[in-house]
Amino acid sequence: MRRLLLLSALLLGFASSAQAQDQSFEAVLVPLNLYLQSHATGSGEFARQAFHPEAKLFWIRDGAVSQRTAEEYLSGFSGEPAENEAERHRRIVDVNVTGNVATATIELDYPGAMITDYMTLIEVDGAWKIINKAFYVNRRPE
Repeated sequence: MRRLLLLSALLLGFASSAQAQDQSFEAVLVPLNLYLQSHATGSGEFARQAFHPEAKLFWIRDGAVSQRTAEEYLSGFSGEPAENEAERHRRIVDVNVTGNVATATIELDYPGAMITDYMTLIEVDGAWKIINKAFYVNRRPE
């Protein structure tokens, strides 16, 4: 009987943990989808909701590490969709959540390049935000 109670407690704890994990996963998708929406619409306001104000973006340009603040990144949005928006495809490839930290991989498949984003997210005051973005641009020959 004692073993049955212990097994029941373990299963209930696992179910509770799995439910919390599912809720965290769904919550992490919110800023990621806002990020994708910002690219589709050209609106920096969606990205502003997705990124933590202290977020940084990193990439390699001409063999050197380059970086931007979230504000510098947000200032680059035109407010209009790209002319070739119908030819652009985006997808969330992978999401991993551990407690109040998550990682995500996103692909931006554009006519001129395949961009792979690696995002780090944190949960702050009950809301998930992108705190870091590192990306690689694989340019396509014209």
